[in-house]
Amino acid sequence: MSNNRVETLESTVAELESTVEGLTDELIEAKERIRVLEAELDADTPTRVPDRRSEGAEMESEETPEAEPDDVAEATADAEGTERAAGDEAEDSGSDDIIVA
Repeated sequence: MSNNRVETLESTVAELESTVEGLTDELIEAKERIRVLEAELDADTPTRVPDRRSEGAEMESEETPEAEPDDVAEATADAEGTERAAGDEAEDSGSDDIIVA
């Protein structure tokens, strides 16, 4: 009986070794395919990203016109006038210290 059990164990070990070898070969092939796919993906990615960034930067500079000096002076005068008017209203209200939430 002990002899039969040894033969059974040896055949089981042989089957398991065969299975491990087959799985190892499949794993090696899968890793190689993954490396090839990653290399293809890495080769495609860098060429597209800088193009998009450079196109966006060019578009921004083309779309933003430079302001005329007269326009800048007029806008500054308007802003100063608005600030003065708001300051006068705050002084007239007399409730500078009280804030209602």
